[in-house]
Amino acid sequence: MEPAVRLVPFSAAHLDAFEPMTHDPDVLRYTRFPDPPEDTFPQEWLARYEVGRATGTRELFAMVGPPPGDELLGVALAVEMDRVEGVVELGYLVAPSARGRGIGTAAVRLLTRWALDEGLTRLVLLIDAENVGSRTVAERSGYVFEGVEHDAELRPGRRGDLMTYAFSSAASGAPQDSKSSGGGIL
Repeated sequence: MEPAVRLVPFSAAHLDAFEPMTHDPDVLRYTRFPDPPEDTFPQEWLARYEVGRATGTRELFAMVGPPPGDELLGVALAVEMDRVEGVVELGYLVAPSARGRGIGTAAVRLLTRWALDEGLTRLVLLIDAENVGSRTVAERSGYVFEGVEHDAELRPGRRGDLMTYAFSSAASGAPQDSKSSGGGIL
């Protein structure tokens, strides 16, 4: 049984609970967040996603637990969407207190369903090769390993191997077009 996780639009109301996650050593190691983050980083990050939400090129969700608490368990996002090509890079991070409980897998499955419902047909996760937990989430969520970009810029000042995992509507049974490849089952 999957944990009770919901994705809701991330808003300024989530910033206080999100801010400590921006300082988590694993988040800093495995994401594109600046290290160390500026004090204004969470607000600036949200502002970028709000612009993307308005233009249809990005989306940002809060992973929350069951009501009534609606505890922030992490974030799930569409980093970059190309609606013409049907391609999206997805991402996620799970709060330290929520790791190891299936929260990430449940949230990625919800995020995947959202992307497919948006008409996107090729969904991609770019994962630091050293992040075994995230690779496990991708595989449990039906994503297929496609390859490694060696010596990739993971963020300014940090290079490493970047693994690509993909999910496509072709393998999921969802509507598709000729641009789809890879894939798994939701």
